Amino acid sequence: MGLVDKNGLTEAQFLAAYRQKDYPRPSLTADIVLFRRGASGFADQLQVLLIRRGGHPFLGCWALPGGFVNEGEDAAAAARRELAEETGLVGLALEPFGLYSSPGRDPRAWVVSAAFLGVDDAGMRARAGDDAADARWFSLEVTEKGTGVRHLLAQDGDTVLTCEFNLIPQAYSAPRAGMGQAKGFAFDHAQIIADAYLRFTHAIG
Repeated sequence: MGLVDKNGLTEAQFLAAYRQKDYPRPSLTADIVLFRRGASGFADQLQVLLIRRGGHPFLGCWALPGGFVNEGEDAAAAARRELAEETGLVGLALEPFGLYSSPGRDPRAWVVSAAFLGVDDAGMRARAGDDAADARWFSLEVTEKGTGVRHLLAQDGDTVLTCEFNLIPQAYSAPRAGMGQAKGFAFDHAQIIADAYLRFTHAIG
């Protein structure tokens, strides 16, 4: 007989009696921040890949590539699959860098997102697919406005997305973004992009 818990149950007995529906569970998504540098001829020009949402919620707004993790799939595999389905990009190394679980971050339901960061050094061309109505590389610029506030600007032609954030120090890694007002981004993707920017610029010095 195996080990028993305080109720006198073995692990097999505990699992047989376990009722999963007694514990509310969030859905899990994977979102991908993909940066590239120098694609427009400027070595210091950073760009970020965004997709325009083709369905509700946030119809027509700009978002990170990503989507729901399927049953039997891990988050990293979902990130690679969603990036390929929505933008046509494959073969890029993606590194997990954050988990986003703020209540109300998705108006559909309780949704937690695992965020991944990648860099396109090959100048790959994105094409919209699946439920993405468009896929574009946006120039990305972060400037300091004083009193510790940063202004993030993502722009492609006449399409301009913005957010403001300050820095929240972390014990062992790059600071995180404390968010202010954001315009044009779906969900909390401005937060995820700002965090990825801080992680990326910290890593490259």
